[in-house]
Amino acid sequence: MTPPGFASTRQTGASKPRAGGPSHGAVCAAVRIEVARLPVPVAASYHAGAAPIAGAVTDVARTVPLVLAAGRGAKRLEAMNGRIINRTNGGGGGGSVILVTGGAGFIGSNFVLQWLATEGTPVVNLDKLTYAGNLHNLASLEADPRHLFVRGDIGDRTLVARLLDAHRPWAIVNFAAESHVDRSIRGPEDFIQTNVVGTFHLLEEARLYHAGLSGPARAGFRFLHVSTDEVYGSLGAQDPAFTETTPYAPNSPYSASKAASDHLVRAYHHTYGLPALTTNCSNNYGPFQFPEKLIPLMILNALRGQALPVYGDGLNVRDWLYVDDHCTAIRQVLGQGRVGETYNIGGRNEMTNLEVVKTVCALLDEARPLAAGRSYASLIQFVEDRAGHDRRYAIDADKIERELGFRPAESFESGIRRTVAWYLDHPAWIESVTSGEYVKWVAAHYGA
Repeated sequence: MTPPGFASTRQTGASKPRAGGPSHGAVCAAVRIEVARLPVPVAASYHAGAAPIAGAVTDVARTVPLVLAAGRGAKRLEAMNGRIINRTNGGGGGGSVILVTGGAGFIGSNFVLQWLATEGTPVVNLDKLTYAGNLHNLASLEADPRHLFVRGDIGDRTLVARLLDAHRPWAIVNFAAESHVDRSIRGPEDFIQTNVVGTFHLLEEARLYHAGLSGPARAGFRFLHVSTDEVYGSLGAQDPAFTETTPYAPNSPYSASKAASDHLVRAYHHTYGLPALTTNCSNNYGPFQFPEKLIPLMILNALRGQALPVYGDGLNVRDWLYVDDHCTAIRQVLGQGRVGETYNIGGRNEMTNLEVVKTVCALLDEARPLAAGRSYASLIQFVEDRAGHDRRYAIDADKIERELGFRPAESFESGIRRTVAWYLDHPAWIESVTSGEYVKWVAAHYGA
């Protein structure tokens, strides 16, 4: 999925260098993570054995946290004191690289894994590694030279500019966001900073980068912003599902911050001509979801014999979308979507929260039965409802189905079975994100 004007290097196995430019081994060497979090002057480490780097070496005027990964068994080379390697691909256009932000989170990491398995072209992965970002999600890419991980913030414009200038991506796919409603109620400021201010800074750098492109490279560039159906507000039981023209009516600090970011993306397209696309998805579920969200929380609590807390009467309705289907839809929008358009992505699986919890319990009864025939459903406890809890979400996905031919591959029945099986099969991952081990690992590798 490389647009005109961007040289494609898609293939199986190792990537070939483009004539006149660095190899993808140099540009996107990605595995054992090494960090330079250095005061001025800034240093950068790079892949041992990489081809010579074509491009300028420039000074940086402030601290820039950089991660340039080293391959398996490679040692960090001596840093270039006071300078940062600024790789280019010969100017003008880009290559087959995409920049993914928030690519260590739940949906972002699933997207990166799917992209490399299906598209096969390099990914620069920028993630701040907040509590929900987890490099263990990307462990299977440890020896994959097509994946470069960079720890950093989309609000760090110096870092984003350097990455765009160095790797010349043909697309930016923005997953970076604070995304949990409960957390936004307790602490809305982080949501404003990341989802609104951070998106603004990312858009500014994307705008400047796009303005510097020309010809087919400029025409082929895309900025895809991943958003949520929560921006549309709450539906009554008989209301029609959300369409792309449903007025925004966000009801939580989280959904309000995402609505603001959506409006910014739209404004940058209409005002500056940034070739942007927006997707609004329903509730995702699947592997690697942090256990603060409903489905993984129910699985983990049930396995520990703890209460399964259900808000209010449990009859709040959500449309459920398996994460791999969501990632497929995003790829289709990126490759085929009309610039400036919004696409709703749903699973056509409306269910109450209580139905979801009972389904999880039934699958656990089957896979890990309790003694004396007791059901995990006996652990369900109704708790005080969340403040401002939206009653129903429902996605009308006719547009993406009609224009791009997208259909979810998973029903809720097949997707939830796969999800429960994944959590049962990955106790080490669960332990790492719930015991504090992962937090300690990040601290050891990156500092506080």
